[in-house]
Amino acid sequence: MITIKDSVHDHIEVDGVAAALLDTREVQRLRHIKQLGTVQFVYPSANHTRFEHSLGVYHLASRALDHLGVEGMNAERVRAAALLHDVGHGPFSHNVEALTHRHTGKYHDDVDELLAEGTVGEVLRDHDLEPARVAELVRGEGKYGQVVSGELDIDRMDYLVRDAHHTGVPYGTIDHERLVRELTFVDGELVLAEGNVQTAESLLVARALMNPTVYQHPVARISKAMLRRAAEHLLADTDCTAERLRRMDDHDLLVALRNIDETAEFARRLDGRDLYKRGVWAELSDVPESVLDAPHGEIREVEASVADAVGVEPEHVVVDVPAKPSMRESTSRVVVNGDIRQLGRQSPLVNALRTAQKNQWRLGVYAPADVAGAVGRAAADELGLDIEGALVNDVRAGEATTLDQFD
Repeated sequence: MITIKDSVHDHIEVDGVAAALLDTREVQRLRHIKQLGTVQFVYPSANHTRFEHSLGVYHLASRALDHLGVEGMNAERVRAAALLHDVGHGPFSHNVEALTHRHTGKYHDDVDELLAEGTVGEVLRDHDLEPARVAELVRGEGKYGQVVSGELDIDRMDYLVRDAHHTGVPYGTIDHERLVRELTFVDGELVLAEGNVQTAESLLVARALMNPTVYQHPVARISKAMLRRAAEHLLADTDCTAERLRRMDDHDLLVALRNIDETAEFARRLDGRDLYKRGVWAELSDVPESVLDAPHGEIREVEASVADAVGVEPEHVVVDVPAKPSMRESTSRVVVNGDIRQLGRQSPLVNALRTAQKNQWRLGVYAPADVAGAVGRAAADELGLDIEGALVNDVRAGEATTLDQFD
């Protein structure tokens, strides 16, 4: 057994197949991938990694399995899946995942090949675990896959608490011990036991508060969009493939960006935090449906048209259209008066949080500071935005960010 001191869960005891997996190259690589990607440009202490998060998920999985009475090979599979659930992540976590998915058709939880090959595959088979079965659990498939990836998964329980701890933002604080303790299976479905509507609501509230202040903070959004644009150039202008990009860590990607002319300026800006500014910051109601549903190629054409209209290089215009608001957690199941009910239908708080999520959504258009205003006006025309309130003067350097910016 290995005992590891953790900043969130105190001491984590690792044994069995997880202890054997711990020092594989695939798991150790996660030490070099930041959990929150570019959020470090907003919160300097947000330097925690996918490695420590994976340990936390393993720890909570072990607690959940003990409570649920799951033992033997089923438990070992879940523990292995918990530790390995993030090995498919590319550099800077989710920041370039949409790009690599367009080229490979794979998301970070498509890990069949990674688990079947190399040292990980050897370790799993040495412990009589079939890699394909573990990969299914990573994707959330089957009864026990719900523990690793689902509406009430332990992944979410760890990252909310861990991200709040390392950013210093208190809004992600949840009673994860109670959440784990109140999990139960009813007819093969993972639910929260009787009397836990408020426990489930706390998960939604934490996520809703962390979203604008951490995950969708404007500076994090801008730096993520710049990193993604640079990675696109890397794939287009070098012999780097999307498969190779998926296997890079943060350091690999930054070095690669610094070493080619087409991405050197992006690398310089990211290294020096010389980020683009907002030219547009538009609410959901001001954006045409056609823009929300536009494929990547059409957004690229808009950027080129705006750049031509303003007289700047195409890479100096970035249009950032987030996915439509959704609240997957609202489909969590809770037991109420002996019946299994969907939280979204049981809790009046869910509708309020859905409204808040829609109000927080923003389409962004970013450009270098000296042309951000002109780019914003041209982009608003090109996209057909209702520009009243959409064009912004970006937050001045050194000015504190407050919650009322996200109302």
